[in-house]
Amino acid sequence: MKFLRRKLDDLRYPFRKGGKWEKFAPAINAFDTFLFVPNHTTHKGSHIRDSVDLKRTMSTVIIALLPALIYGIYNSGYQYYSQLDTPFTFLDAFIHGSWKILPMVFVSYFVGLTIEFIFAVYRGHEVNEGYLVTGLLIPMIMPIDIPLWMVAISVAFSVVIAKEAFGGTGMNILNPALTARAFAFFAYPTYMSGNKVWVSEASNVDAISGETILGSLAAGEEIKYSVAEMFYGSIPGSIAETSVLYILVGAVILIFTGVGSWRIMLSGILGASLVGYLFNLWGANPLMSFSWINHLLVGGFAFGIVFMATDPVTATQTNKGKWIYGFLIGVFCILIRVFNPAYPEGVFLAILLMNVFAPTIDHYIIESNIKRRRKRWNQNLPKII
Repeated sequence: MKFLRRKLDDLRYPFRKGGKWEKFAPAINAFDTFLFVPNHTTHKGSHIRDSVDLKRTMSTVIIALLPALIYGIYNSGYQYYSQLDTPFTFLDAFIHGSWKILPMVFVSYFVGLTIEFIFAVYRGHEVNEGYLVTGLLIPMIMPIDIPLWMVAISVAFSVVIAKEAFGGTGMNILNPALTARAFAFFAYPTYMSGNKVWVSEASNVDAISGETILGSLAAGEEIKYSVAEMFYGSIPGSIAETSVLYILVGAVILIFTGVGSWRIMLSGILGASLVGYLFNLWGANPLMSFSWINHLLVGGFAFGIVFMATDPVTATQTNKGKWIYGFLIGVFCILIRVFNPAYPEGVFLAILLMNVFAPTIDHYIIESNIKRRRKRWNQNLPKII
């Protein structure tokens, strides 16, 4: 590592202040902070210090995402071979899924980081590590056969409009990954919905019916998957959103490390469960009659509530606000699923909607706390005097 450190220092020399390529210093500094701990940390004095920085926080989220991603790669191949009804091995399924998904990950990182570097150089600030997570999330929530050029355009729109237009990492009000999905959904609806987009190469084979469970319910069709399959994730869907089991593994990592808010996760589950249960009592259509427990297992609800709703930048910051924010995401997710069959998924619209209202929720909670403390102070003032 010392050898690499020396070589990197030699490489940075022309990018130093006053150097020939000073303007491009943010680009080379990004590689430095990616490989090593930033050297602008305190070592003594009255400062709060720990081992956590933005890079390590992002790395923790990526580690939490890996179980769902790896299973998503396998499941993409599994869906392809199982619906063709041909013999296959685990390796066959994994290779097929890798061949489809890894290029999407590469395109997402290449396009997103290129734009981030351009903005960093133009504005003269350092490249932030925030896109390390966003770049992985975007392909994970896309259909398996979406063209790579659509992924590239969606990434560019997300980074420029949802992030850099607001000032970059930490300034955006909308989750960039969900913004990319929303853009693709409304710009290219035929590639983002229907009964052919969720299974690899389904459009080339008439025998394949790859509709998601929610899509089948919206169309009034019978569900052929068991609760165990819904939980484990061997069902059609977005690349890495199907397995609740492996999403829960990621949730445990996020909660244990303090990166993800358990309040948002729990309140989101409570909100969705309550509305789903009330609809079960009504049961006017298949989506209302669909068990409230199953609503938690299918679609992107679990993935969204664990990895999207808990985004520390776009979520609420107060503890009470996190309960309200998560609860409303769960409520709106089920409402959108049931009352608008054109959007049977629901969770990504619910999270984006609550991203907009998150600052308002925090504002009123803070104002309420101030008023309560002021009232308490005024009541105790005569005693003090």
